[in-house]
Amino acid sequence: MNLASLDLNLVVALRALLEERNVTRAGRRIGLSQPAMSAALARLRRHFDDDLLSRAGGHYELTALGQVLLDRTSTACDLLERLFTSQADFDPAKESREFTLVASDYAVAVFGAELARTLHEEAPGVRLRFTQTPPGIVEQTGTLLSTTDGLLMPHGIISGFPATELYQDQWVFLVSEDNPEVGDHLTRVDLARLPWVTYQRTYDSPPVRQLGMLGIEPRVEVSVDSFQVLPFLVAGTRRIALVQELLARRLSGVAPVRLMKPPHEAVPLREAMWWHPVHTHDAAHIWLRETAARVAASVGGPDEGPSAGHPVGG
Repeated sequence: MNLASLDLNLVVALRALLEERNVTRAGRRIGLSQPAMSAALARLRRHFDDDLLSRAGGHYELTALGQVLLDRTSTACDLLERLFTSQADFDPAKESREFTLVASDYAVAVFGAELARTLHEEAPGVRLRFTQTPPGIVEQTGTLLSTTDGLLMPHGIISGFPATELYQDQWVFLVSEDNPEVGDHLTRVDLARLPWVTYQRTYDSPPVRQLGMLGIEPRVEVSVDSFQVLPFLVAGTRRIALVQELLARRLSGVAPVRLMKPPHEAVPLREAMWWHPVHTHDAAHIWLRETAARVAASVGGPDEGPSAGHPVGG
């Protein structure tokens, strides 16, 4: 396909048609008359050799190809918008811009809050938006990164994209303070026999995969979509949960649980900010990445692991 032969305005028209599924509404949305929008639809149908929109009673439905193009067109438009809004210079004190970062609730609590405070002080016109990490991030990394400004995620989950190193953290276990089955130290036998609460996306837990290599298969009793609710699901039960130490200490006092060392040498967590190569030389993104690295230096990681049975709540 020769891009020089394409009319990129058709991409905008295609997105409006597929999302509105109505020629008149699509034209109104992008400022085209009904005849001009009908002409655009005819050109698109010839290009794809497909109706894209097919009449069903009194309305239109997407064809199978139209359904496939729906998400791809949205991604393409977002990428084009970011491409053509790239800047050679960026003055954070004067610019007005929104940055979108994909992150878990852990990354927002430990790092995102500090980043937001710094941006508030240094860049009053800059807005920061955090969105939840989607379940299919490993399979759709490129698509996600092309339509956002960055992804906060530890090493060991995705690869093949540039990243700014942020900070290091450790994995620790949460155990209820009144759990009579756990003494001053957790054992590998404890990890195998006690029920678990886990963060539901298994790819976010490299230490769990490490346990599998040691022959320990966690018996998951509850799974959730938030790291920050883990203490509440451990308190008053036999359950245990694996959580990041920096977050566990920030949650001190929210629930009567103990913070305990793993009974094995757990792989440390190395948090990074990943981005799409299209953003590499954009001045605004360079500033964002440099600011993120500077803020991360103040977050840091714990110098030492928790003492056995260290309480973090109650």
